[in-house]
Amino acid sequence: MAQTYIVIDQPKDWSAFFPSERVITFSQYLNMTNKQQGRVRVINLCKSTKYLSDGYYCSLLAESRGHHVMPSVRVLNDISNKALYKMQVAQLLPNLAERLGTPEQPIEIKFHCVFGHTSQGEMQEFARKLFEALPCPVLEITIKFRKTWQVSDLKIVSHHALDDALETLFAESLETFSNKVWNKSRNMRTAKFDLAMLVNEHEAMPPSDAQALKKFVQAGKQLGIQVDIISPKDIMRLPEYDGLFIRETTNIDHHTYQFAKKAEQEGLVVMDDPQSIMRCTNKVYLADLFATHKVPCPKTRIVHKGEKYLEAALEAMIDYPMVVKIPDGAFSKGVIKAKDRAELTQSLHTLFKKSSLLLVQEYLYTEFDWRIGMLNNKPIYACRYYMVKDHWQIYQHSENSSDSGGFETIPTFEVPRRVLQAAIAATKPIGDGLYGVDIKEINARGYVIEVNDNPSIDRGVEDKYLGDELYMLIMSEFLRRMQAQRSLHQYKGVVG
Repeated sequence: MAQTYIVIDQPKDWSAFFPSERVITFSQYLNMTNKQQGRVRVINLCKSTKYLSDGYYCSLLAESRGHHVMPSVRVLNDISNKALYKMQVAQLLPNLAERLGTPEQPIEIKFHCVFGHTSQGEMQEFARKLFEALPCPVLEITIKFRKTWQVSDLKIVSHHALDDALETLFAESLETFSNKVWNKSRNMRTAKFDLAMLVNEHEAMPPSDAQALKKFVQAGKQLGIQVDIISPKDIMRLPEYDGLFIRETTNIDHHTYQFAKKAEQEGLVVMDDPQSIMRCTNKVYLADLFATHKVPCPKTRIVHKGEKYLEAALEAMIDYPMVVKIPDGAFSKGVIKAKDRAELTQSLHTLFKKSSLLLVQEYLYTEFDWRIGMLNNKPIYACRYYMVKDHWQIYQHSENSSDSGGFETIPTFEVPRRVLQAAIAATKPIGDGLYGVDIKEINARGYVIEVNDNPSIDRGVEDKYLGDELYMLIMSEFLRRMQAQRSLHQYKGVVG
């Protein structure tokens, strides 16, 4: 479980806020023995963070102790150098300029960014992104318009310099950011580990429904894991956790990948990890990987935009109908079936607008696709997903709705051996995370269609056979990995 300390200069500096044993002075932190169990996070609220001040040493010591500190020494150094912070802020200015428009006269605006929040609504998105780029409790930003919008000044300020309204915003933002670290109920937690579960409530087709998410939380609680549901805006909260469980559809060019990367950098156990996301979300990569490792799959050809005599080359290799796919489609989106040359040409023309590389595969007809859930390269659940009535895919999308076919969940020991072998062969070169392998079974042989990181786990579907045990299996694996990670950190601390 993560321990959070708020470091101040003197006890009186916290008199305006709710007292907590987690609020300590710099002197106390300086003399603290480095024997805390688990992860430690430090929020440095010393009045001065200038070079060689107490605040500077607080961040420096925290990093030397392996603690996660805000602000970090890198941030302190970057903000002290105008050329460095201007480079980082420059990429945030176009969106801000679009929101503020073009004033008729030169103008200067000064405002505060408090844990990514600001009292000026039009600046909120800028403040949030600035906080992600330069994580710091309180920043004072001055922007001006002289032909173009630019940042003229950026500096760290103490929360003591805030007026009453901003001090209230500071207290509320700190409470939200630190997950109520000084709340007594937080201190009374009996959980041994903290796990963040990333969920996007606005996602149309999430990998887990609300009931399944509750089951994950309950399973974690039984195992001594505090599972907190976090949103896409909570990336800066990751250091307070021991692990990250992504329950949102992933992609490379997406915040889910950024969450996975940051969690990995912070030393969290993360599922699915950045490598798995990279490998699974791109079908071109998977096709090449399957060919290299001789994973059984349909005849597949990677095609390039502008390739000459493409249709003829495909016809020489693959019979009609053919299936044309974009590399990063999900839930049957970006997939077209072509039954003849005319449809093939049209499909290629349509999908090449989205990607310079496409996949073309032979079409294998089956009434259902197998979905084998894999964890640590072992099957944990099995489903048959049936095609939508009068349609060739599991999902059928229209402008206003999406339909799916039926399903049947069975124990893994009833799955044909060749199907399980194909699933194992498909995940071994990818990793040891949680995957869903889609397989077509023809003539007692399994053909891998794709491997999904972050597979669907809905209440009453994938858990139909195992029930609550499915959630316990996954949470138990998180527990095992977090225990191993903590033991590794403790070993390094002793050796170091």
